[in-house]
Amino acid sequence: MENPVVLITGALTGIARATALAYAADGARIVVSGRHDDAGAALVGELEALGAEAAFIRADVRHESDVSALVDGVVARFGRLDIAVNAAGTEGKPGPATEQSAESYAATFDTNVLGMILSMKHELRVMQAQGSGSIVNISSTFGHEGGAGASIYAASKHAVEGLTKSIALEAGAYGVRVNAVAPGPIDTGMLDRFTGGADGKAYLATLNPQKRIGRPEEVAHAILFIGSAAASFITGHVLGVDGGKTAG
Repeated sequence: MENPVVLITGALTGIARATALAYAADGARIVVSGRHDDAGAALVGELEALGAEAAFIRADVRHESDVSALVDGVVARFGRLDIAVNAAGTEGKPGPATEQSAESYAATFDTNVLGMILSMKHELRVMQAQGSGSIVNISSTFGHEGGAGASIYAASKHAVEGLTKSIALEAGAYGVRVNAVAPGPIDTGMLDRFTGGADGKAYLATLNPQKRIGRPEEVAHAILFIGSAAASFITGHVLGVDGGKTAG
């Protein structure tokens, strides 16, 4: 579709920010969302400088009223919703399971899982009614592998992949595709926080055949592909973008 309408949650940093810029360069009409007005306005300025029609709508995906208003705002601005990239997420509190709590569980699952469920609920409300649409959820290699020191984060991303596959089965009859992209270690602020510094990042770089950390733009290109009509017969799929980390 020429000039699709794209919604990106968690769009202000990392992979999602790179995805917004890639969609802008590709001619999409874009609504970016997050929790910080100043950063949202600055990103819209960058998208418009690339020639895109763009808007920022503040929303916290943990709250259904915010998510419903966000999706309604997209439709009010552009009349439809063609592609949704659900990228809002948190790494939570890294560390062994013995150091976790009900609070650290909720802090991770409320964003990574509940936020994903609420986002898809309201995106599907629009897409199913219009008879078309594509949803791309952001998972992780930890969505299908374990990770010492990342048990709650890994559990949340396993849930994302289960949701993606299940909702793809529900939505296909309405002309809506639902897929996920699962990055490996990518050079973002989240990775910096998770690894705690250069030594941790250097170690992660050894875990894939390419022996390097990925770039946010590399994940963005995969998101654009699987969300597009070029992937029209792909649904319920988890696309790994991990430098071969999960090949062995």
